[in-house]
Amino acid sequence: MVSFRKLCVRGALTLWSLSGAAVCQDEEERALPSLRDASIDDLSQGLEQGLFTSVDLVRAYVARIEEVNPELRAVTEINPDALEIAAALDAEREAGKIQGPLHGLPILIKNNIATADRMNNTAGSLALKGAKVPRDSFVAKKLREAGAIILGKANLSQWANFRSDNGTNGWSADGGQVLGAYLEAQDPSGSSSGCGVASDLGLAAACIGTETDGSIISPSQRNNIVGFKPTIGLTSRDLVIPISEHQDTIGPMARTVKDAAYILQAIAGLDKNDNYTSSIPDDGAIPDYLSFLDKGALSGTRLGMPSNILEIFGIANPDHPEGKAFYVAFDVLRIAGATIVSSNFSAFEDPETFDFDLESRVLNADFVTNLAAYLSQLTENPADVHSLADIREFTRSTPAEEYPDRNTAIWDVALDEMGYNNTDPRFQEDLELLRSYGGEGGLLGVIEEHELDAVILPTSVASLFAALAAAPAVSVPMGFYPEDAEVVKNERGMTTQGPGLPIGLSFLGSRFSEAKLFGLAYAYEQRTNIRSTRDPLILPKTELEHCIGRDACEKPRRSRNCATSKRIVKNDVSASQLGIFAKEL
Repeated sequence: MVSFRKLCVRGALTLWSLSGAAVCQDEEERALPSLRDASIDDLSQGLEQGLFTSVDLVRAYVARIEEVNPELRAVTEINPDALEIAAALDAEREAGKIQGPLHGLPILIKNNIATADRMNNTAGSLALKGAKVPRDSFVAKKLREAGAIILGKANLSQWANFRSDNGTNGWSADGGQVLGAYLEAQDPSGSSSGCGVASDLGLAAACIGTETDGSIISPSQRNNIVGFKPTIGLTSRDLVIPISEHQDTIGPMARTVKDAAYILQAIAGLDKNDNYTSSIPDDGAIPDYLSFLDKGALSGTRLGMPSNILEIFGIANPDHPEGKAFYVAFDVLRIAGATIVSSNFSAFEDPETFDFDLESRVLNADFVTNLAAYLSQLTENPADVHSLADIREFTRSTPAEEYPDRNTAIWDVALDEMGYNNTDPRFQEDLELLRSYGGEGGLLGVIEEHELDAVILPTSVASLFAALAAAPAVSVPMGFYPEDAEVVKNERGMTTQGPGLPIGLSFLGSRFSEAKLFGLAYAYEQRTNIRSTRDPLILPKTELEHCIGRDACEKPRRSRNCATSKRIVKNDVSASQLGIFAKEL
């Protein structure tokens, strides 16, 4: 349940107690949502009731960003026109013109989704600083049409984690190093790192990320939020800085499944500038995702569990923290009426026969061609970069890009060793083989063979199999590493494991099965409510109460407890059934 603060309205006298809590001396009190927990419904309702305005929301979110961004670096830049846009949307609301549930809500977008405004579109690289595009990307255009305020650009792993083999998740030359908020110096996972942190901490209503293989669902897991990676072609990649036309997709990263459904509803659809969207079924008609959000959606379903994948990645042992949480999730799903079906991926029965370099070859070949196509559309190109070779030269010769400490190994392979791009006849053979790993021998094959509604996996091992099949996946909070978990750091000193690190459960489906996945994820989320059971170490203090009706938010008069809280919430599943969580939380 969302926590609320009280605001005295209509001239009521507000006194401040010694603890700093507001005391309202008026019979008419209205609840303000806590921005770390606020859902799209909460925010829309507050706007409709006149408790606050979109201008108030923008000011509050900007103040929250300014509080934590010096340390966490989740946001690259704020839209300088955000307040003006918010005021215009407030005026539309006042006039009775409301464009939908996102009307007047501030949304962050990953800094590889282009906008034709005063913001940059850099993918984290200084090579694209100041570059301009001829129009908004299709996704940005759809957001604006839905009434959303594009609040700013979220930081990311540079080039969507497609540059170095010795870099770090969340680092970019343009934005610095993103850190997660659950552990000291936490690796936020990548590449939509800033989106994960910003959505979790309530730095915007939600965020839009991109995924090629894991870049939505992985940072969503490690930042305790919901991440939805759609089918390739459901959301347009027009003017999104690319890696691969065969694997890139754009999707929501939000605090709840319902919020993710609202956002995907707004951004999905046909686009003449991305021919992959022509594969959307029913002549491009998008289902009403909200209508599939049913707490009983798990009843009667068949969910596949490929145990050989758990074994390959070393988490089949129930003593492994992620394995333990996953097996507890089994009980939740069974209690909800699902049947768990053993359904190994045959293409991975013998890992020695799987070519783990195949995906890299396909992505490298796509990147050479797709990046050049994006650069050719720039209307302003201050660095005069037109190809991957140009980008590599700029990166190696610009000190702020931190080369060679952060190398260009991925590009070196693409340019210097492979010698071909996705127009080469050899590429089609590689692509067909790659798709076979996601087809008969992988995700799509087991769904068809066993008549499954979806496949379930811990999020940390799920993304590859959705990527190979060009299929959707959604990650939902499933738990946290136990209090006695070993703290593990990488060679750059970032914490990759430790007490309280969030863990996610992923539902993977057949192509264009988003509606069904929303139902399954929602049913699991509503029965467990895992996200609400633990706070991060770092939380911004600014709330709406500090900003309403002011030209600038006042300094918060009280601090939230920044120590990790352990809040036990009432779930439909008993404490004994959720033994791991009852014990650890």
